[in-house]
Amino acid sequence: MSTMLTGQDQGKGLAMEHLPNKVSGKDELAVDAYFSADVETDGPIPGPFSILSFGLVYAGTFDGRQLTRPQNYDKTFYREVKPISEDFQPEALRVNGLDRDRLLKEGQSPKSAMTEASHWIRDIAGTAKPVLVAYPLSFDWAWLYWYFIRFSADGSPFNHSLCFDIKTAFAVKAGIPIAEAGKSKLLPSLRPQSRHTHHALEDAVEQAEIFANIFQWEKKTHGGNP
Repeated sequence: MSTMLTGQDQGKGLAMEHLPNKVSGKDELAVDAYFSADVETDGPIPGPFSILSFGLVYAGTFDGRQLTRPQNYDKTFYREVKPISEDFQPEALRVNGLDRDRLLKEGQSPKSAMTEASHWIRDIAGTAKPVLVAYPLSFDWAWLYWYFIRFSADGSPFNHSLCFDIKTAFAVKAGIPIAEAGKSKLLPSLRPQSRHTHHALEDAVEQAEIFANIFQWEKKTHGGNP
């Protein structure tokens, strides 16, 4: 079994210390707890094809007024997963560099991997609402939601719609079309310190940095470029 735990158990039971569940005033409001996610797969869609690895990193909270970034991105979860079908696309394996034959023998079962991921997410979130974030969201959400519903004993920790598309947020804040909002168009001030490597956990950390930078970005609207 290949699990490669990378700080994933750090922070369990600590969520209550840093996740407020009230905003000033009498009414109690929900708080978002963000989890940046990345998946590496052997094809374009779940079911006929498989997740080979996925990474999650706690990316902060938002109480309706302020985004609170984590001091670092050490609350992480990573799994390499046994394929669920015989079909795969060789070009997908060339991109992610994963050994599918090895994962057929050593990969964790999807049932245990997704159930453990769900427990980890809920433990970190505490009383806050877990929200999945990705850039772009559509690919990673489609895979993870399908796998959580299909394999996790607890279903999806993100319900059916608790998600945030970083690409859309950038397009809206920058005032540009979605078609022009790829990562290559990010301003230098919004780019992460980490590099895109096609390792699921490393790319989840990269996205977490971009997410916070865009969330807190205040675009200049008078004179000059944003």
